[in-house]
Amino acid sequence: MSEWIEIGALTEIPKLGSRIVQTPTGDIALFRTSANAVFAVRDRCPHKQGPLSQGMVHGNTVTCPLHSWEIDLTSGGALPPDEGCTHTYATRVEKGMVMINLKVS
Repeated sequence: MSEWIEIGALTEIPKLGSRIVQTPTGDIALFRTSANAVFAVRDRCPHKQGPLSQGMVHGNTVTCPLHSWEIDLTSGGALPPDEGCTHTYATRVEKGMVMINLKVS
């Protein structure tokens, strides 16, 4: 059984912005970079559980809106000097549609 699900059109996620996907295990934040790369992470900063979906995207990084921790969207890891990690999910774009694999990476 495939764990890939279709989320919606790439254009529904603003460049340098996010969209939240609600799942039975919690919210997942989808981010779109200026280069149209799409990343998915658990919508919780590893520091104080802040909503990463409300953060600022720059490159392949998002800055948590609560305490300015920077999270690498590729790995889910906090950038030094901070430490911690949030779950990541595999994404792909097929014919303009965003797909996400709900299995934690």
